[in-house]
Amino acid sequence: MDVKATLKKRSFWRSVLWLGLSFLVIYNFISLFFEYGGLDFASFYRDKISDGMWIRFAISQLAGGFIYGFILAFGQFHLNQKKR
Repeated sequence: MDVKATLKKRSFWRSVLWLGLSFLVIYNFISLFFEYGGLDFASFYRDKISDGMWIRFAISQLAGGFIYGFILAFGQFHLNQKKR
């Protein structure tokens, strides 16, 4: 498999974006339920986003989503290349 060719594909980066965003939404809802016992958005906001912590929260979420999306998308494209 040619890594450079995979990284140049627009469909690869689209997959990275959608897998990463999907991961973030699902992960945050699951952590919301486990940490706060339900949809307690006020406590979530107070603990994770308020008092200037939103920058750290946003950067960590975007980095985690990107890494997750990149790994999964690369694996999917790698398997598709092997099948051909």
